[in-house]
Amino acid sequence: MGGPTPTPEDPAIAVPYDFRRPTTLAREHARVLELAFETFARQWGTQLTAKIRVMSQVTLESVSMASYDDYVAGLPPATTMVLAEAAGHEARTVIQFPAAAALNWISHMLGSPVPTDVPERKFTRIESTLVRGLMDEALEDLHYSLGVLLRSQLSVAAMGHNSQFAQAATKSEIVITAALRVRVGERSAPATVALPAEMLLPQLGETNPRSAVEDAPGLLAEAVAGVPVDLSMALVPAQVLPGTILNLAVGDVLPLPHPVHRPFELSVGGRRLGTAAAGTRSGRIAAVVVSTEETPA
Repeated sequence: MGGPTPTPEDPAIAVPYDFRRPTTLAREHARVLELAFETFARQWGTQLTAKIRVMSQVTLESVSMASYDDYVAGLPPATTMVLAEAAGHEARTVIQFPAAAALNWISHMLGSPVPTDVPERKFTRIESTLVRGLMDEALEDLHYSLGVLLRSQLSVAAMGHNSQFAQAATKSEIVITAALRVRVGERSAPATVALPAEMLLPQLGETNPRSAVEDAPGLLAEAVAGVPVDLSMALVPAQVLPGTILNLAVGDVLPLPHPVHRPFELSVGGRRLGTAAAGTRSGRIAAVVVSTEETPA
């Protein structure tokens, strides 16, 4: 039987989670990083427009966290890998994009008014120098966009043309990846930026701080004490026939089984809490608690 192949985005499909490699960004962290990378995308697009003199736009598609091995596995084997280093960090930052797209940017920089179809290949020395100049400015934009999240200045250390051989980090190193779409004129190409998580996460802070297990009862009591609940004071319910309800008219009197001298029923969330008498306080109706009781769950 034929049919569409389920994708991880399908809400009906369960995606396995490896607890040995917790690579999921906290929602608060993801939002901060998305805003930073959206700023970088705008800055990079403006820089490309100024440099190659063709209207360019860079848009952010997603931000995720994964091991470096998983990140590289999702890249094409033949692609440009710009490796940037930062003082105090062994792992390197990666800016990745197709070489064919970069060669088209260079063609525009050198005065070509139309897009150029160039196969994926290594850069010549002149082309490498031009691309390196673009990446130097892109790294400045990245540092500006991330702000206090990125404390170390990045600089281009090397460029490679094979994602499998570019040793930016160990396979198990966790990286934060931004997937981008770079549009230059009528041509667009995918690009990614991968930064070692250890460079950014300390500045993001701990979203869900953990407390000692011994503090659990006190923390639970403190949390429950601040939860709003509905408190009601009511008469004992009366049973009537449907015919009585259907024949109700203005002026009819319904006798209630609640004695006049008996306090009202006090309940919280539908559970009986005790009894209370009607009273007033500061000009408003109030409940004077007469008795309390515990109701088994």
